[in-house]
Amino acid sequence: MSVLNESIVEDAALTWFGELGYTIGHGPHMAPGEPAAERASFADVVLVGRLREAIWRLNPAMPEEAREDALRKVMRVGTPSSTQTNRNFHAMLRDGVPVEYRRADGSIAGDHARLVDFDNAKNNDWLAVNQFTVIEGQNNRRPDIVVFVNGLPLAVIELKNAADENATIWSAFKPLREIPRLCRGGSRSLTFAGVHRETSRVSRQAHSIEGVLRWTNLKA
Repeated sequence: MSVLNESIVEDAALTWFGELGYTIGHGPHMAPGEPAAERASFADVVLVGRLREAIWRLNPAMPEEAREDALRKVMRVGTPSSTQTNRNFHAMLRDGVPVEYRRADGSIAGDHARLVDFDNAKNNDWLAVNQFTVIEGQNNRRPDIVVFVNGLPLAVIELKNAADENATIWSAFKPLREIPRLCRGGSRSLTFAGVHRETSRVSRQAHSIEGVLRWTNLKA
């Protein structure tokens, strides 16, 4: 009888994502310095090349400078308030990034650059990456699977051994609390333990089981 462990569940999850049409990426192959690298540093959590390509593809009528401005705004969405950062990012994701550009007649046009095509899911770039290392400060963590949509990390999946009595939602949360950069956009976190699943909203403010607390202060 085979033992169900995290590696088996991870392989199964990646297979499911592949069957859904996701591109499957392997973190070590995409790491900075590797031939297939898609980021310059382990501190980077947005796949800028994919995001830029999506902004260009989804906003073909928009001038290049406006699309570059949209990209800059997404990359600089951070504010001193984590709650406001999440709200700002959510607004950009939902409504598009507000931009202005000069028309041929000299007038100024206002528009919104789309980050996601909500009308045609196939027009988006869906990517699931395993073992995606993130280094923030002194913390070096490697979530089991990160799901990207158009280069934006929108879901983090932690896999736990159902036979391990110490495997809890709190043990899954701990490494994510130490790399808040990855969850700055209010990523969805899923914790799998064999066939059991727990889902939580993760950001610097996350939903605990009993209420809403600053997730960096949650106690196991």
